[in-house]
Amino acid sequence: MEMIIAGLLDSISPASLMFLLVGVAVGVMIGAIPGINGPMAIALFIPITYYMTPLTAIGFLVGLNKGAFFGGAVSAVLLRTPGTPEAAATSWDGYPLTQQGKGEKALRMALYSSVAGDFISTMVLIVIAAPLAAVALFMGPSEIFALISLALTVIAGIGTSSIGRGLMAAGFGILVGLIGTEPVTALPRLTFDVYQLGSGLSLIPVAIGLLAFSEILLQLERFAGKGDGEHSAHVFSSKPEDRFLPIKEFFKNIKTLLRGSMIGIGVGAMPGLGAPVASFMSYDQAMKRSEHKDEFGKGRLEGIAASESANSSVVASSLIPLFVLGIPGNLAAAMLMGAFMIHGMQPGPLLFKENAQLMYGIYGSLVLASLFLLVIGRFGLRLFCKAVDIPAMILYPIVMFTCIMGAYLGKSSMFDVGVMLVFGFIGYFMRKFDYSYVAFLIGFILAPEWERALQQVVIISEHDTFMFFQRPVAMGLMALAFFVIGRTFWTSFKEGRKKRAEAVVAEEQAKNG
Repeated sequence: MEMIIAGLLDSISPASLMFLLVGVAVGVMIGAIPGINGPMAIALFIPITYYMTPLTAIGFLVGLNKGAFFGGAVSAVLLRTPGTPEAAATSWDGYPLTQQGKGEKALRMALYSSVAGDFISTMVLIVIAAPLAAVALFMGPSEIFALISLALTVIAGIGTSSIGRGLMAAGFGILVGLIGTEPVTALPRLTFDVYQLGSGLSLIPVAIGLLAFSEILLQLERFAGKGDGEHSAHVFSSKPEDRFLPIKEFFKNIKTLLRGSMIGIGVGAMPGLGAPVASFMSYDQAMKRSEHKDEFGKGRLEGIAASESANSSVVASSLIPLFVLGIPGNLAAAMLMGAFMIHGMQPGPLLFKENAQLMYGIYGSLVLASLFLLVIGRFGLRLFCKAVDIPAMILYPIVMFTCIMGAYLGKSSMFDVGVMLVFGFIGYFMRKFDYSYVAFLIGFILAPEWERALQQVVIISEHDTFMFFQRPVAMGLMALAFFVIGRTFWTSFKEGRKKRAEAVVAEEQAKNG
């Protein structure tokens, strides 16, 4: 008990509170810039923490990461250029609300959902970290391969009217994700003698091009088609019902928010999947379970709640395997693991025994970071909304410049800028021809882990054809993946047949009429 009280008192010391507040504020600003995400921010600021105490350093870096997750939603809602890949689903309903003059209301829903998901996940981390980490420990290569395959099939139908196109996009994403050095033989693959491709394509330029730059191309196309010389900046409504989010309206989405938080916690506790998977899976489930499916993608607050609650809950839940097992759940957790080691600590089972006071201090900092995010986000909403009150002829060049700089900053490479431009045009045509750029991006992100798990299964099983039948959990996940594909195709077939029948009836009525 004394350790708990001492740790919590350490977390509310003036130095800890100051650096935690600064970390959250800087994280929000960084997350709002396309291409600068939480892990990159942590990597940039780790050298600054050398002269901090361990608690202050970890609190500052955790605050950075939490702030960046909400910051990604700011540009997603206001400009439809997600600051981070996991905020892509937020833009689908957030940006249409901005077009309707309700951008401030959309940001309020994003903020409250983000804070709620993060807080729930933090409580889970504190209370039941060990049981969830124990489940993840039993995930072998077979289960990871099957789980990724299931995730791809579930996500394939998002962002397109055809699951066939979605699966093709996911397959293309996996193919692009396999570019680089083959992990077993260490031989170059699909590099076409371009040495920059030896280490593969980086996520940041691909994501910026696919999500942000392609949207700018579409917006420029629409802007040029107007021919009236007017800008397309969005006007924010002054009506209270368009600005504020009543408590009653927020609680209408509480089931979606809780479901998204649970999905994010589950995904975050499983190493390797990451926040984009949680965000898209939560959005998919919200759309399927909603009574207003047709309104998704047109400005539905429920869609924002699903996406933001899920991706924010990954922040704390990804620390579960790190704290308990010493296994980072995602890239941000890996950066934090490096920070722990810099300050002389090794994450794992002994961390609680050897540094109990520090761990309770970190728990206190995690809770306080959620509170600071609520305060900073709440008082900064009007300032965020001013960001798009700019003529299009000024706004679009700024966003394009931000995209180019975001792609360049990752490796300080002009090659990555070229990659961003190429995938910007690929994303443009994928949107034009109704191919799921979301499925492509998820396939690209999960390709290395998917291939690694498959190779491990083949090596361990010694090329046994029936390897999956020896792992009941993996077999169940693969069966579920095939079931999802079959059910989706069957549902599409029935809907197509129904529409054709209705068209025939309408044609006959027109003839008789």
